[in-house]
Amino acid sequence: MSDKYDIAIIGGGIVGLATALALSERFPNRRLVILEKEPHVGSHQTGHNSGVIHSGIYYRPGSYKAKLCVEGARLMTSFCDANSIPYERCGKVIVATHERELPRLDALYERGVANGVPGLEMIGPERLKEIEPHAYALRALHSPHTGIVDFSAVARAMQANLLQRGAEILTSARVSRIHRVDQALRLQTGRGEVQARHLVNCGGLYSDTIARMGGARASVRIIPFRGEYYMLRPERRHLVRGLIYPVPDPEFPFLGVHFTKTIHGDIEAGPNAVLAFAREGYRMSRINLRELIGTLGYQGFWAMVGRYWKTGSYEFYRSLSKKAFVRALRRLVPDLKDDDVIRGGAGVRAQAVSLDGSLLDDFSILQTEHAIHVLNAPSPAATASLAIGHHIAALAADSFSLEA
Repeated sequence: MSDKYDIAIIGGGIVGLATALALSERFPNRRLVILEKEPHVGSHQTGHNSGVIHSGIYYRPGSYKAKLCVEGARLMTSFCDANSIPYERCGKVIVATHERELPRLDALYERGVANGVPGLEMIGPERLKEIEPHAYALRALHSPHTGIVDFSAVARAMQANLLQRGAEILTSARVSRIHRVDQALRLQTGRGEVQARHLVNCGGLYSDTIARMGGARASVRIIPFRGEYYMLRPERRHLVRGLIYPVPDPEFPFLGVHFTKTIHGDIEAGPNAVLAFAREGYRMSRINLRELIGTLGYQGFWAMVGRYWKTGSYEFYRSLSKKAFVRALRRLVPDLKDDDVIRGGAGVRAQAVSLDGSLLDDFSILQTEHAIHVLNAPSPAATASLAIGHHIAALAADSFSLEA
């Protein structure tokens, strides 16, 4: 197969699909193709997350995450309304269970207000008991507009919309080589060669690999972190009504284990954050030797270990010990017992790490003459996906000199 397109988008996750939607809206006469290595769209981070429509509380005001999450949440619910996708604004509480967490809770409230999060309220124990009768806190932050959805269903609806607009989606089309000949990019895929004038890389767990394949100087490397879940037994689901989160640890850029109601009625408990031994390492036993050697050979990995070894060691211990996992959850819901939870699934977070060991805290997008690379798009990327797509379409208009 050899075909020519104006823009090729690598990655059929929710960010790639949302980007294709935005590009098709802004440039309706351009030929678009999405190249997805799996047989179905949304197979990895999109299909393995907890389905939360985040409201934008955690993120530094002015950052990509802050701006795109708040706008993305609005766009996401509008998209769900337009496509008859069920979602629920079940609300969320962030609970401070120790005096030392109270200043951080106050800081989160200030961030949320600065970011324009609607309805955000600081509440005491009595009000918390009305919202989440089994939760414990000295004080809590209530976000009534935080919601839940099935992002896999959203991805399928995006796919249907794109096909109606004439975009092409090639599945089982892993990109193995990118080279430029004259005015075209030639992409070798599992389904033959694809030619395109421009490229948008939304490769998720392989975004850094694709960027380097395309000749970009990516100064970060994706390190995969597995997030493991437990599930509350059906007879104990009454312990949680919506979403219950801890105040995040400022020493570790993850949110900590928490409770999440899903749109299908389950209650998830987790996730933790442990190093995965493969970029798609959904089980601890899954090891990709080549990828693991690449991780261990990266200078930034060892700098990261130097920064976070204590927290990382505890995460591994908690991964192996159900009692330790439940103990952390019991801080939020004291009535929880060890037998109330059973092992659930897992997801893998694509986390960009710089040479100095820093875990990138914001979305990261690299522009070159003929390509745009989304190098870091962890949570809340699913929530923000439609806003990210609009942002990339605006960048493409400038970088690629495109006109509607």
